[in-house]
Amino acid sequence: MEEIKAAMAGTVFKIMVKEGQDVLKGQTVVVLESMKMEIPVDSPSAGNVAALKVAEGDFVNEEDVLIVLE
Repeated sequence: MEEIKAAMAGTVFKIMVKEGQDVLKGQTVVVLESMKMEIPVDSPSAGNVAALKVAEGDFVNEEDVLIVLE
């Protein structure tokens, strides 16, 4: 299991993957919005999305878990 965490505080603008989906290393999985800027969050490794821990519109803090990969 690997956790993908927010690099900064912001609002979850768009979730680009679904539970059960395979992702590639470097693939954008979530887009955060902070200070009117969109910040892509990329997967650090290949894997399968085991769990989405956030929903679009949620506010997250730095280091909050966004997605769990297996």
